[in-house]
Amino acid sequence: MLTPQHSRLFDIPFYQFAQLKKYQPEAIPQIKADYKAAWQDWQSLIRQVAADLGAPFAPPHIERWCNGWQVRAHFFAYFKYEAYHDAAAILSVLLNRRRLTVSLDWHCYKADISPIALPQYNRWLDELDTERYAAYELWHGAESEYADYPTVADTPAKLENDEDFFCIGRHIERDDLGKTDTAAWIAQTIRELQPLYEACFR
Repeated sequence: MLTPQHSRLFDIPFYQFAQLKKYQPEAIPQIKADYKAAWQDWQSLIRQVAADLGAPFAPPHIERWCNGWQVRAHFFAYFKYEAYHDAAAILSVLLNRRRLTVSLDWHCYKADISPIALPQYNRWLDELDTERYAAYELWHGAESEYADYPTVADTPAKLENDEDFFCIGRHIERDDLGKTDTAAWIAQTIRELQPLYEACFR
């Protein structure tokens, strides 16, 4: 289970090792140890969710805690159906210094190899049941992951241009982590978003 401490991990002044070596070299061993321990918890959590979800999902992608030249500003994982493993439509799970987020998202880094393009991803907007998802939050893909988002009930889902897309999801704020079964909550949210995810492929 995630706790507020897992989210506080990201409250550090620098993420790049070059900056850390310059300004906080003495902190590097502890930062690495803290990240490794927290990421092990994260990996275990995501695998627990995967076991709960089962088919038709493929094994989840779990991003590493560092990429060689910096530690991450968040932990990130995503789920896809096995049948759509090359598609850029994803059900993402993200933990940053503010909150835990589960959302339907467009993975821009995979757009070039995706069998569906952005207009197909955006088809889920046509099937959005605003009553069923009224309490979910809706945001443009270009918005900051730390921003406040309006609920589906409070905002019209209007695309601004051909490159625009929306994400839809819900969150647990940092101070509320540890008050609920995180793995069950993530799995439940993904299941609730599945009809919208499937709409991207119709």
